[in-house]
Amino acid sequence: MPRYNFDSKILIDKGWSKDKKYCIEDEKGNKYLLRISPLEEYEKKKAEFEIMHKLASMHIPMCEALEFGTLKEGIYSIQTYIDGKDFEEVINNFSKDEQYAYGLKAGKLLKIMHSISLPTTNIENWDIRFNKKIDKRLENYQKSPIKYDGGQAFIDYIKSHRYLLKGRPQSFQHGDYHIGNMMLDRNNDLYIIDFNRFDYGDPWEEFNRIVWCAQASPYFASAMINAYFNDEIPEEFWKLLALYIATNTISSVVWAIPFGQAEIDTMLKQAQDILSWYGNMTKTIPNWYIKCL
Repeated sequence: MPRYNFDSKILIDKGWSKDKKYCIEDEKGNKYLLRISPLEEYEKKKAEFEIMHKLASMHIPMCEALEFGTLKEGIYSIQTYIDGKDFEEVINNFSKDEQYAYGLKAGKLLKIMHSISLPTTNIENWDIRFNKKIDKRLENYQKSPIKYDGGQAFIDYIKSHRYLLKGRPQSFQHGDYHIGNMMLDRNNDLYIIDFNRFDYGDPWEEFNRIVWCAQASPYFASAMINAYFNDEIPEEFWKLLALYIATNTISSVVWAIPFGQAEIDTMLKQAQDILSWYGNMTKTIPNWYIKCL
């Protein structure tokens, strides 16, 4: 049983995780985050709990892991609670300079997280791992009843740039690093949340979700890249980023189909935005990118 006793429990109905999330409050009015996961995910959730401890020790602003165990409902973890707002909902309340400053912070935090190396040498080379993913995603897209207008540009770019995967390093990955997994507390300090998709892979692949950031704020997205590379961005990064975004986009509409027309429409629009940014995949630096303010 949890050591943290609580008097109230309020469901948090947000996100795509299988976890059930609750805001719980103890008798002193202190709030915590309770996550309950399926029992079959025990090893994965234990590893997540341990990596969260490590990240907190590296001074990543986040929900800190306090307790982990099992209940009849499943695996539970209790974390500190961020009393604040979803960043993507409030970013446009800030000036472009403030948005850029938050992007600098997010890029620096990501660089710190990527300093965590592989825990084992038994993981396949990145080019082997990711090429398997590409093959599966292309196959699923070809079978999909819904195709992108101009989607062949994604396929052509992917096929002609797979060679870039050879020799890429691997490190810890948050797994879903974008503005939708960030919060501001009551002091408007930035926090990173939802580490449940953490993985290990090419650290540059982590930027494949930057499309969500760019749609919300090109200033934030640009600053994130600039800070990560200390304003010295390799040309190879841009080529690989386009490959990772194209690969992610190809799978997005397939993922969306079970969730209904609203999600399908979101992915169709996003694909058109990406094709516009990249000139139908004929250039590697997206037109939203701002080198500096």
